[in-house]
This record gives sequence, C-alpha cells and structure tokens, in this order.
Amino acid sequence: MPTYFLFGNYSEDSIRLISTDRTENAKAVIENYGGKFIAGYALLGEKDLVLIVELPNNEQAMKTSVALSKVLGIGFNSSPAVSFETFDKLMEDV
Repeated sequence: MPTYFLFGNYSEDSIRLISTDRTENAKAVIENYGGKFIAGYALLGEKDLVLIVELPNNEQAMKTSVALSKVLGIGFNSSPAVSFETFDKLMEDV
C-alpha cells in the first residue's frame, strides 16, 4: 500500500482535547478507510504533528484526511511518499 504523510496543525480547541483516547480514535479512522497507522510524531516548527500511514490510494487518503479533521479538529495536509529505494528505481531511466 502507498505511504502518506499527514501533516497537522492544532486549533485552539483541539489542543484542549489532547489525549490517548483521541489518538486511538485517529487510528480507528485510518483503519476505517482501509489504512494502517505506521507512526505519529509531535513536531516543533511550522507543523504540530505528522502521521505516517499506509492507505490504498489517493481517494482514500483524501477521505481519511477530511475524516480525521472532522473527528479531531486538526487541519491536515497530506502528501504521498515513496522510499528512497523506490525513488532511486523510478529515476533510473530518467
């Protein structure tokens, strides 16, 4: 399955709701759209957090991103990603 990085920014309201329960809810949303939660990190800087997930395709990634925003109150920007190994193979004939 393709890998996606979902970069998120907290709203004032979503900061108040930080909890392990909410993290588990996020994982359930990802699974509901056919995905797999790989990792999540809190960040310093322009973005507040990143979720690394596997999802079946771009359409499911879009649905997951919007569903997470609705459930969590966190705005997400989603980016498909490929490993360096895959990237190197793709670029061999370029």
